Amino acid sequence: MRITTWNVNSVRMRETHVASFLEREKPDFLLLQEIKCEAHQFPGLAFKALGYDAVVVGQKSYNGVAILHRAPVELVHSRLPGMTEDDAHARYVEVRAAGLNIGNLYLPNGNSGGEAGYAYKLHWMAALRARASALLAEDADFILAGDYNVCPTDADFAPRALSAGDALIRPETRAAFNALLFTGLTEAMRALHPQETIYTFWDYQAGAWDRNSGLRIDHALLSPRLAERLVSVTVHKDERAKAQPSDHVPVTVELSGG
Repeated sequence: MRITTWNVNSVRMRETHVASFLEREKPDFLLLQEIKCEAHQFPGLAFKALGYDAVVVGQKSYNGVAILHRAPVELVHSRLPGMTEDDAHARYVEVRAAGLNIGNLYLPNGNSGGEAGYAYKLHWMAALRARASALLAEDADFILAGDYNVCPTDADFAPRALSAGDALIRPETRAAFNALLFTGLTEAMRALHPQETIYTFWDYQAGAWDRNSGLRIDHALLSPRLAERLVSVTVHKDERAKAQPSDHVPVTVELSGG
């Protein structure tokens, strides 16, 4: 089983890139973030022609998540449990398929909106930890994957790519990420590549791609039994070199069985 996460930074702008990826890589599930459109605007027909249905949680112009899938799925949540009904941000969708829960998330960046914006990021991370704890209590097999907007360690961003006070690396951010791991989850990439320099995002500005000044902020966290099935993690770096790319690249987690 292969599950890919990809912040596409506008699915309508990147429709041909996504279609090409589906044709070439054929993941079982493709988790998209920052689709930047409402559900009725999502280009589902193009992906349907390739054998993929879509579960879409959209929002006008901002945020938005979707899961493309070949096998039938059951929608579990279209909002992160613990977030209030008036939270208009489309940042989470969870489905159940093939015996596991698949959570697709676009975690708040935290650099806009001052301290209130940063507090929202930490609140969101606390709610995600609570969801992970609930799934563990249910003895569920699950993956929580997407754009976490967190560099867990200094090895996860290029030198001088971020300022010391950036929300992606503030101590409170890293503590919240570690608290999520401490519930009993495994970070797929570092389980297999503990020391390798790996990036999944390169800014459009200041020649970041050409200088390889990147960040590793797209992660997949696995429940205990699922971690035992982990085979490989692949960063599809070539996507960033294409014309009009997303600033993120796809990351594929391969699991045995399923």
